[in-house]
Amino acid sequence: MKKITFLLPVLLIAFIGCKDDDDNTNPPDTIQGEYAGTFERDGNTSNVELTFSNGKFEGESNLEKFPALCKGTYTISGDTITFIDLCSWTTEFDMTLILTGDWHYTFNSNMLVLSKFNGDTYKLTNKN
Repeated sequence: MKKITFLLPVLLIAFIGCKDDDDNTNPPDTIQGEYAGTFERDGNTSNVELTFSNGKFEGESNLEKFPALCKGTYTISGDTITFIDLCSWTTEFDMTLILTGDWHYTFNSNMLVLSKFNGDTYKLTNKN
C-alpha cells in the first residue's frame, strides 16, 4: 500500500509535467507566401524561388537540379519543417539535392532561412 501511495504523486506530477506535442506545432501558414533567394551547398549557390500555401510548396531553381525543386507538401513542428516531395525524379544526379525531409528553419519579419544538418542552406526573402 505504501508503494501505491508513493507512486500516485509521482505519476500525477509526471502527467501534469508532460507537454502535449501539439503545443510545439506551428500552422503551415506561418511562412505562407512567395519567396526568392539563394540555395548554397559547399560554396556553390543558385537562385531559387519557393511558394508556400496551405501546407503545399512549389519551387524552381535557375540551375537544373541544383537544388532539385518541384512540388509537394510540408508541415511545421517547432523549429522544423518537414518536406515531402511529390515529383518523380530520374537518378542521374545527387538525390540529396531534392527538397525533402526535415529542415531547421528561422523566420524573422520577411526572411526565411532553411538549413539541413549537412550544411545545405536556403536564404529566402518574402516577395509579398
